[in-house]
Amino acid sequence: MSSDRPLIDAVSPHPAASQLPPPQPEPPVRADPLGFSVEVPDPFRPPPRDRDQPDPTASQLELQQEGAESRAVVVGEPSAEFAGNAIRTAKYSALTFLPRNLFEQFRRLSYVYFLAITVLNQLPQVAVFGRGASVLPLAFVLFVTAVKDAYEDLRRHRSDRRENNRLAAVLAPRAAAEFAPKKWKHVRVGDVVRVASSETLPADMVLLATSDPTGVAHVQTVNLDGETNLKTRYAKQETQLKFSRDGGVGGNLHCERPNRNIYGFQANLEIDGKRVSLGPSNIVLRGCELKNTTWAIGVVVYAGKETKVMLNNSGPPSKRSRLETQLNRETVILSIMLIGMCTTASVLAGIWVLNHRGELEFTQFFREKDYTTGKNYNYYGIGMQIFITFLMAVIVYQVIIPISLYISMEMVRLGQAYFMGANIDLYDKSSRSKFHCRALNINEDLGQIKYVFSDKTGTLTENKMEFQCASIHGVDYSSGKDTSGYSVVVDDLLLTPKMAVRTDPQLLKMLRNGGSNEEAKLVLDFFLVLAACNTILPLVLDTKDPRQKLIDYQGESPDEQALAYAAASYGIVLVERTSGYVMIDVLGDRQRFDILGLHEFDSDRKRMSVIVGCPDKTVKLYVKGADSSMFGITNKEPDDVRATEAHLHKYSSLGLRTLVVGMRELSQPEFEDWQSAYENASTSVLGRGNLLRSVATNIECNIHILGATGIEDKLQDGVPEAIESLRQAGLKVWILTGDKQETAISIGYSCKLLTNDMTQIVINNSSKESCKKSLEEALTTTKELRVASSVGTLNPESSGVILALIVDGNSLVYILETELQEELFKVATECSVVLCCRVAPLQKAGVVALIKNRTDDMTLAIGDGANDVSMIQMADVGVGISGQEGGQAVMASDFSMGQFRFLVPLLLVHGHWNYQRMGYMILYNFYKNATFVLVLFWYVLYTSFTLTTAITEWSSLLYTVLYTSLPTIVVGILDKDLSKSTLLAYPKLYGTGQRNEKYNVNLFVLNMLEALWQSLVVFYIPYFAYIQSTIDMSSLGDLWALASVIIVNMQLAMDIIRWNWIIHAFVWGTIAATAICLFVIDSIWVLPGYGAIFHVMGTGLFWLLLLIIIVAAMVPHFVIKAFTEHFNPSDIQIAREMEKFGALNQVNRAEIPMRTFS
Repeated sequence: MSSDRPLIDAVSPHPAASQLPPPQPEPPVRADPLGFSVEVPDPFRPPPRDRDQPDPTASQLELQQEGAESRAVVVGEPSAEFAGNAIRTAKYSALTFLPRNLFEQFRRLSYVYFLAITVLNQLPQVAVFGRGASVLPLAFVLFVTAVKDAYEDLRRHRSDRRENNRLAAVLAPRAAAEFAPKKWKHVRVGDVVRVASSETLPADMVLLATSDPTGVAHVQTVNLDGETNLKTRYAKQETQLKFSRDGGVGGNLHCERPNRNIYGFQANLEIDGKRVSLGPSNIVLRGCELKNTTWAIGVVVYAGKETKVMLNNSGPPSKRSRLETQLNRETVILSIMLIGMCTTASVLAGIWVLNHRGELEFTQFFREKDYTTGKNYNYYGIGMQIFITFLMAVIVYQVIIPISLYISMEMVRLGQAYFMGANIDLYDKSSRSKFHCRALNINEDLGQIKYVFSDKTGTLTENKMEFQCASIHGVDYSSGKDTSGYSVVVDDLLLTPKMAVRTDPQLLKMLRNGGSNEEAKLVLDFFLVLAACNTILPLVLDTKDPRQKLIDYQGESPDEQALAYAAASYGIVLVERTSGYVMIDVLGDRQRFDILGLHEFDSDRKRMSVIVGCPDKTVKLYVKGADSSMFGITNKEPDDVRATEAHLHKYSSLGLRTLVVGMRELSQPEFEDWQSAYENASTSVLGRGNLLRSVATNIECNIHILGATGIEDKLQDGVPEAIESLRQAGLKVWILTGDKQETAISIGYSCKLLTNDMTQIVINNSSKESCKKSLEEALTTTKELRVASSVGTLNPESSGVILALIVDGNSLVYILETELQEELFKVATECSVVLCCRVAPLQKAGVVALIKNRTDDMTLAIGDGANDVSMIQMADVGVGISGQEGGQAVMASDFSMGQFRFLVPLLLVHGHWNYQRMGYMILYNFYKNATFVLVLFWYVLYTSFTLTTAITEWSSLLYTVLYTSLPTIVVGILDKDLSKSTLLAYPKLYGTGQRNEKYNVNLFVLNMLEALWQSLVVFYIPYFAYIQSTIDMSSLGDLWALASVIIVNMQLAMDIIRWNWIIHAFVWGTIAATAICLFVIDSIWVLPGYGAIFHVMGTGLFWLLLLIIIVAAMVPHFVIKAFTEHFNPSDIQIAREMEKFGALNQVNRAEIPMRTFS
């Protein structure tokens, strides 16, 4: 069982206090400008700042010159001026549900179309169906959608109620240390709240005091950003001492207005006549859990909807699938068909009226005169009669655009999402994370992806860093073999680092036996930097042996954890951290290092540093960072720097992540100047972040390079195989990473993205002119290689030339913001592999937009960190990895999963199935409705164009809603054209979606031609059979309705590939249900056609006609299907035959030819 508590000082008295100024009480404000926003800015130019929308990378107080105002909070006095703590994530209330839900549903133009049709049918002049019956289809669709929305919102209401009714301990007004329970929804800004260990914070609070005498508190932000590592927060010493002395804290707090930057906070607290600065290390956010701290007390500064977690709770942007977008094209074609049929019927009706104008007085439907009054009625002239007939025709033929299609698509997507989430192949056992479908409306897009843009760290790799080697003072130590580890004794307890690191015997021997040797001293300083220059928190974990404990290093960065474990393995063990000092066991001797100041890593400096008061009374600056930033601040030691650079190149070539380590001893004047500037920057109201960066830059100079580290970030299981499968499937995989070029190339080889037979084109420039020249040369090179390799080959694409483009982020600065991006696009599309290194988050989005905005190809972006959010949201499909870097990528994604390798079954299997099913279902819905409408159209030609229908209005309405919709939904969820094993064994089968083989204009036209033929068969065979009989119109209409349902279901059955009992039940059950409905409708005496079905079904001719209709209608579809599959089979059909006959002929299985993919 783990105790999860910080190490305490278990040795006798601390070393004598230094004569230097007292250490700072806690680390300074975090200068890292990283902030999370779900909005994606323009990737090609800096976005203009909106005065009404705060910059997520800046503090509100820094924007005062732009009109921003601070918030004044009186500690201990709740204020009703600000938002309450009650939250509401539900969209609707009892009063707003109906109008708001209807408004959202009618944002679909098709629903507005059907509403207009329904309204038209209510007008007496154009009414065709009964007024109630005409409302039923639209009302049914609206009702089902409303029920689904209401159920989802009810769950949100229940969640809100549970959250708002939780209890918090709040300090009673004008009472000393008396905390009373209060519901979260009643907590106000200004309340002082007490939180116990493992409790969740009810609001955003500034820490005032903690159970730790130094004011340290540890929180877990997993509910906020998904990160499981503990974060350290601090209460100011002024408030900590006042609370311990007086039992309460008063004062006035001025903080920035609410904003969603979860990493930024600036405020000042006026207490006892003194102004104390507050920063990100002093605030704890709603949703965090208090850990390893008995209690903490804070004052609420943001509550309810103004908390940072609620301001960030806006979800991913809405996306539409490619098929749904293409659906508009077919809808326009069908609308033209509808207008054509309506125009034909209305014009012919006008001609008929014109030819029979002398008989209108005696015609039932066109009687011109009322002989009792002498007035004309029910006739408005030829022109108006044509117009009214046109509107009536629109009502009759409206179902050619299927109203049930949209709800069918939603239900199919819901079923597909369920089966994707339940797939064990997409479940990550190591992280216990399931596949989640966060955007139901783009499932089918997974089957049409052409470009995959992937982050590297945490996406292709595990983001679990392991120290591998070091370069110290120009000497390479990379022969680590021993993993025995190192332990220290504290208070009769044996403490062992949780993770053992391979150590170099020579280096270990030098450390332990070096004594005062100069080289050994440099080695010791090197590992002291690794142990002290970080924000690592050491925790103690229990083991089975009560005398033995494990040290678990918790930190926000996996790199820092790896370096701390490496130092511990060499005997430099970090055993305790407080707000003012760290305790390090140096080869058995516990020493205290005072933390006088900390400059955290930021993307501008690309390094971090710490000012340390050492046991020997000296003050030193420890620095670590990227080589590009460290070598520019060295004290010019060319030999050591050159040797270190050579080792860095070696480590990068091996795929290792590298850091450079350095230090400098500060003189007393230098330290005092720094301390003065540091304190002024920390208490500044405006521009605090920039001032702190300036202070850090000024002190980080003349650094003595101690060496460099190499850390391995291992590839995830199955990554090389996954990338190979994706490439075989015709997908282009691009890697976008922030690592060095050498590291990125090495990882490219490791994951089989790069191969030795590829021709590499490298663009690494530092000016626009040089970038332009490199791109021109690259274009020339690609053309020459294509021409040279295509000599003697008929197809240049099959010439075997494989190009790989490698471009760095510095070059992208000059390319993406200029006209050169067009040149980059031309070069990149000629290459099979593109690898971008040293790229910033916004550049990742820019690279995705480069392809998305210039081609019709579908793009997918996959990543695991906050720096991947813009890329994920820019792509057509965004996939988030539930990894080590928090939950921002998952929260912004359309789909989330645990491992990169799951992309193969997700795309090649589920993506293929989803696209094939949805494409067929849309075409089938158009076909079946067109068949029915054309039957109605043929009948109008024989009724003097009066638009009367033989098929009852209820059968017409139930045809699209009930008779034919349910089988398509079930088939769209359950049917499979190929098995999972076949799709994974032959990745090229994925190309059907990329080429739009299952949904295109040609297939649409073919389906319309089949609908035309089958409607002619259904109408004219019974027509000619009964032309000399006395059969009534309703009996003939029942035959047409039943025949239409049987025909379209038989066609569906002919196209189904994988039958099961559910599909059987719905396909054949729907035909039976249609017959039952006809019985019921014709049994109602108040409806037209009473008893018609019973009369006509009693004759043998009825059953004979049904058989003839089925055979005649199905023969063309069967012939086309048989001819195509035999003489011109697709790859899918070939693979299906392989599945069918594979057991009989396993030997020749691999010899069946497949179409070449380009």
